[in-house]
Amino acid sequence: MGTCPIRCRSNLTILENSPEPESPPPQDSVIVSLCNYPSFESTELTMRIGEQVTVLSDDSNFLMVRSTTTGLESYIPTTYTAKVTHRWLFKDISRYKAGELLMRPQNQSGAFMIRESESNRDCYSLSVLCRNSSSYLDSVKHYRIPQLENGWVYISQGVTFPSLHHLVEHYSESAGGLCVRLTGPCHIQGLHNPTEDRPVPINIRRPTINWKDISRSAIFRRKRTESDNSLVSEGLREAITSYLQMTEGNDHSWDT
Repeated sequence: MGTCPIRCRSNLTILENSPEPESPPPQDSVIVSLCNYPSFESTELTMRIGEQVTVLSDDSNFLMVRSTTTGLESYIPTTYTAKVTHRWLFKDISRYKAGELLMRPQNQSGAFMIRESESNRDCYSLSVLCRNSSSYLDSVKHYRIPQLENGWVYISQGVTFPSLHHLVEHYSESAGGLCVRLTGPCHIQGLHNPTEDRPVPINIRRPTINWKDISRSAIFRRKRTESDNSLVSEGLREAITSYLQMTEGNDHSWDT
């Protein structure tokens, strides 16, 4: 402050034939504060916005937490915090609070988070900081991430991904229509991440398939023969199906 072996590009101009991706290993979640507490100016803060807090007790609607910056304890409503997994997937956070966290000075242009969409609970939203040299031009852009029936996700029509992880890794390589390339998750004060400064892995693409050598029946039939020589994997069929499902539907707005 993330490699995508299967990818479908706009108009199916680049498709890669790779094995089905393995699911990322589960990661422990952390709790992040969404505000300064208490909010009175004359009172010493026991918790600061954007920091990791340790939950000491959970009474359903209220939490007893310890600040990682002040070391002090607070008894606060659960709505004052958000749960974060994979460093960038936020739960129970509003669009407004997402922008507030990303606009903090510790974040660089391209800092991002993915959150549940407020306007459509069946979608996610990608929030990205576009930071310019003049602070008054800083802004946070929000992009809707719809989900197809087969579980694949996308932002731009024609580019679908089997998971949010693959989407993040793709837009970490190139902006691809976003306001800026993703550079790292939203900064969380007090969160230790030894891999934070490692460079993003470089993806090596296999040669593009020559579609003149593949018949339509070879793409869509369920059972393959040895003569197919694994030119069209199950993952590739899923990518094509996702593209067709998406292009047959209605247009989706990027902003949410």
